[in-house]
Order: sequence, then structure tokens, then C-alpha cells
Amino acid sequence: MPVRVTDWDLRKLRVLRTLEELGTVRATAEALSMTPSAVSQQLSSLSQQVGVALLEAHGRRVRLTDAAHVLLRHTDVVLAQLERAEAELDGYVRGESGRVRVGTFATAIPGLVVPALNALRTAHPGLRTRVHQAEAAEVYELLSAGEIDIGLSLAAQAPTGSDGRYDRTELLTDPLDVAVPAQHRLATTPALRMRDLAEEPWIYGASGPWREITLAACAQAGFAPEQAHVASDWRAILDMVAAGMGVALIPRLAAAQETPGVALRIPHTDQPRRHVVTAVRSGSGQRPQIALALQALAEAAAHLSNPTVQPKRT
Repeated sequence: MPVRVTDWDLRKLRVLRTLEELGTVRATAEALSMTPSAVSQQLSSLSQQVGVALLEAHGRRVRLTDAAHVLLRHTDVVLAQLERAEAELDGYVRGESGRVRVGTFATAIPGLVVPALNALRTAHPGLRTRVHQAEAAEVYELLSAGEIDIGLSLAAQAPTGSDGRYDRTELLTDPLDVAVPAQHRLATTPALRMRDLAEEPWIYGASGPWREITLAACAQAGFAPEQAHVASDWRAILDMVAAGMGVALIPRLAAAQETPGVALRIPHTDQPRRHVVTAVRSGSGQRPQIALALQALAEAAAHLSNPTVQPKRT
């Protein structure tokens, strides 16, 4: 009955390869920390297994038969592929290969997620990444469904603290600046405060977290904002501000590029902030791939919090 390739013993093949390289049974035994008789037994067993003679007498020594060289030619291919598999698995164990999927709200993508994942790919080119844009509250559903590995959300959108399905870590405190038309009287007012905007027309969404954040920030400053226009897209909001249609709170992450016609002001004493968090399924943060991605996000967040060059704001 012909021997199947899957029955081959790789240890015996390595003995044969070493014998071909070193030339004698004794040298092979020393190299592999075996006895000469054990080497001979391994080679005899392999010969019986493949069904052909692998060694022939050559004076006081032995040499490989033509069949043995055929076997070794294929053995080299098999062993090389196994080495590649081992290297890839080692990389997976270290987190240097595999895949990590990041779910995130839109404003975190340009200034935070993209730099983090670019740095991650540069350091670990074998690690594949995938971005899934979602609403801040939606990332928890995506985590539960197994569709993402890391979720970026806002602390205000997190499930209750007693929910043990997720591990959360604060990543970044994102300041909220006030966007006013460049020609507005408040564009140059020194020491602007949130309450200075109480009589201004406001632009914010009809529902969702940003409406809640805007209302809460204004309430903390002692007034309820007059909603002049309803919008939730930051580009649209900034364009309306530039046109003189109202004022708005803009997260620092969303206003990485200055907009012509808009003055971004930092409230002097009562600047509101939102807290960006990372969330993973409980316990999964120890997986090497996820740990490396979390580290890259933390480093990108630290750079945003302490940039080398501060943005020009008034």
C-alpha cells in the first residue's frame, strides 16, 4: 500500500536533511543531540515508511540514494513552508499580523483614527486594519455583534457602569470651541464666555448626542439656546456660520482645518468638553492585535492633547 504524504514524520525528514548536510551518522547524531543508533533507527524507519531505500553503503560510510535526494527536494519545500507558517503564527501571537477592526464616530476619523492606524501599519505592516464609521452609541451594538474589535465613543453615550460586557478607557478630552462669523462682534471680544452667546441664534442637530451636548453646555452657562437652524454635519454647520446664519459649538476634532469666514473662539472660563472613550469586549483588550491598536490610538490622542504646534485660535 503506497504511503501517504500526511503520514511522513517531519522529525525523521530533518534527520535525513542533517545527514545530507554533515555526511556522517556520527556528526548527525552530535548535531541533533541523539545517539548514532537512534539516528540509524530513525532513517531505517523513514525508509520503510516511504517504501524505498534511502541509504546505501559507501565504503565504511553511507550515502544517500537518488530516491533520498528526490525526497529531500520536496522536504525542503515542506520545511520552508512550515518555517513561514511558524513565523506568521509568531507574528500573530505578538500582534504583528492578523486583523483589527475599529468602529468610530465620524469626527474622530481624520485627526485621531487615521494617524493612529497609519502609525500602526508602519510599525506592523502585517497587521490589517478596518474602519467602520458609526454613531457614537452604535459602536456598542457593533461590539456585541462581533463586527468590530474596538469602538470609539463618547462617555455620555456609554451603557450603564454596571454593564460588564465592555471594558472602557478614557482616550481623549475633546474641547468644544465656539464658531462665530469672522465679522461678528464676538469674533474679537476678549475673554469670551459661553454666557456671552445667550442671545445669539444657534445651529445644532434635531436629535442625538450633539444636541444634548449643546443644550447641556448652554444650560451650564445659564441659558437655553435659540435654535435658528437644524444641522448635524460639521461642514454644513461651519458653512452656515461663515454665512452669518448663527453660532455653534464645534468639537476640536471636527475643526482641524480652519474655515474661511469662521472665527473659532475658546471660551475663557467655561469651555465645555466632551470625553472620548475606547470600548472593547470585556477581556479582549489583552489580545495582542487589539492591545497594539489601543496603544496606537492612545499615542495619537496624546499628540492631539499636546501638539508640538498649537492651533491658532482666539
